[in-house]
Amino acid sequence: MSEAWRQIGEARAGGILLIADHASNVVPEDIDLGIDQALLSNHVAIDIGVAEVAALLVGSGAVDAAILGGVSRLVVDCNREEDAPGVLPIASDGHAVPGNALEDDAREARLARFFRPYHDHIAATIAAARPAMILSLHSFTPSLAAHPDQARPWHVGVLYNEDDRLATAAIAALEAEGLHVGDQQPYSGKLLNATMNRHAEANLIPYVGIEMRQDLVGDTAGQQVFAARLSRMCSKVALNLAR
Repeated sequence: MSEAWRQIGEARAGGILLIADHASNVVPEDIDLGIDQALLSNHVAIDIGVAEVAALLVGSGAVDAAILGGVSRLVVDCNREEDAPGVLPIASDGHAVPGNALEDDAREARLARFFRPYHDHIAATIAAARPAMILSLHSFTPSLAAHPDQARPWHVGVLYNEDDRLATAAIAALEAEGLHVGDQQPYSGKLLNATMNRHAEANLIPYVGIEMRQDLVGDTAGQQVFAARLSRMCSKVALNLAR
């Protein structure tokens, strides 16, 4: 275990590995982001519901293991390239994060402390027990404060980049659950896919990115419902993969 990551379950060769970059809102005591602490329960700090759904999926055996980011995405955004400006966001959805306006040495120290150990652990896990499939789990806010006019009606989004082997089956499985599914919505995996580009596509491992709408996974009942849906989706996608 590490302050940079938390793992639930044991990875299995040929199994399903879940990766959740933004599953925590932890800000270490020695880091001052210069923000209102109330923001730590907001979508800018954490993918609401993801840690709970991930734990349910591991507990049910739907996935073998889940690797969860250990700190808030405001401390470091692990779903970015290391040299991307947004890896240490200075603003998110209209909220300034002045504590991330760091000099080069402090920026390097932040990346060395959190970003690299997180990705190193994922890489080591995959090398030791190569999964048959990776599930990337995120959640999205129904409305952005900075763009309240932009509707986000989807219940769930399916994201992917060059490797779309699992996307069609995942979309079909989620639509069979009666969900309004966004194909590359509310974000496009062509543009925002750094972790999966690095650990799935680069290793030729099939994967699918799932974005759950946060108001549907904000409480225990909703988390249980969505975990059951994703469990059924994983079963169908795995069957499709085996063909």
